[in-house]
Order: sequence, then structure tokens, then C-alpha cells
Amino acid sequence: MKILVIEDERLLADSIKTLLEAQGFQVDTAYDGEMGAEYAELGVYDLLILDVMLPRMDGFQLARQIRRQHNSVPILMLTAKSDIADRVEGLNAGADYYLTKPFDARELTACVNALLRRQGEQVDVLTFGNTSLDLASGSLSCGENRIRLSAKEFEVMRLLMQRRDRNLPKEQILAKVWGYDSNAVENHVEVYVGFLRKKLRSIGSDVRIEAVRRMGYHLEAGEA
Repeated sequence: MKILVIEDERLLADSIKTLLEAQGFQVDTAYDGEMGAEYAELGVYDLLILDVMLPRMDGFQLARQIRRQHNSVPILMLTAKSDIADRVEGLNAGADYYLTKPFDARELTACVNALLRRQGEQVDVLTFGNTSLDLASGSLSCGENRIRLSAKEFEVMRLLMQRRDRNLPKEQILAKVWGYDSNAVENHVEVYVGFLRKKLRSIGSDVRIEAVRRMGYHLEAGEA
């Protein structure tokens, strides 16, 4: 899962990045509001950690801009201000939770996990049709048949299982699995989708990965 930290105190931003990466998250950092807005608009993040006092665009403005774009990504807002008025403004701007500095690393971690659970992202198993994806073991199963996926196969399948029958663009898969600054191209996505189709067939799954020209991929289940 990908998290964006938008914080102008570089030492704090890098500390948060290190903390979350140690727990298995992929973390990017932006050090001002305008850069944070550019990153957030990519639509590849599962959570934003957003400071209020930012240069070039403050956190309230940025949160409002994100919500105006109908982006429902969870926002955890950080601030040194503890006034009720500031908390209310942050929540009204679109933040999901408000954390006052200084905070304990355990409190930050608990907030991150709570927000992700609220979005339905943190579960043990994703299921579609007669097939399940075990998030702990990284394996696909259908009845008694089970097959382990590679790291990239797992990430692609997880995204598809979360979107289910809604189209998932190739560019979004590239950005979430390989990273927005990667040299990977759309052919990489096609190759891994091919791997997944073979593995689904090998376990007797009724799930199909369907391609729609210029729209991406989605899942269908049952007889073709």
C-alpha cells in the first residue's frame, strides 16, 4: 500500500517515512503544498499524511483541492495547533482524522491502520467469484487448489480484486505497483496480467481478467 507524506519539516517527514516503510508500506514524501498536490493528483495513494503549515499551499487548501477533485483518499492531518477551531477547519476541509504534534510513533501507526481499515483496505482475504487472495501469504486459492504469487503478481491481483468489476487503468497499475517514477512501461502490466491469467486457470478459478481498450482491466466471474 502506498502512502504520501506531505510535510515541510524534512527530518520529521523522513522519520515518518522510515517508520512506515519498516511496517511494509511504500512511502513517498513531498515538502511543500504544491508538490504534494501534484503527487496527490496521481491518484495512486491509499493514504495521505498532511501537515497544516506548508509553504506554497497550506494543508487546509490542499485538502479542499483534493476533495473538489472527488478524490476520497483518507487524509490524516498533522498540526502543531491544538485549538478546537483549527481541528474543525481541518475536518471541514476534508481531513478524516487530526493528530496534534508532538505525537507518539505508536499513535501515528494506530491512526494510519484505523484509517486504512475504515476504507476496507486492511482485510485478511479478498474474494471474487470462487477465488480468494490471501493477503498474508500472497497466494491465490480456489477450493483445495492454491498457488503462490510473486510480489508483482500479488500487487496487481490485489488491485484488481479491490476494484472487482470496475475498470482499472494500466497507468494506475504501473504507478501503484512499479512506482510513478519507474522506467516500467505498459507492456510490463500486460506481461503480469498474462502470468495471472495462467495461474487463475491452473487452480480452476472462474475469475477472468478482462481487458477493455483504453480503459484497462476488470474482473469477471462465472462462465464466459
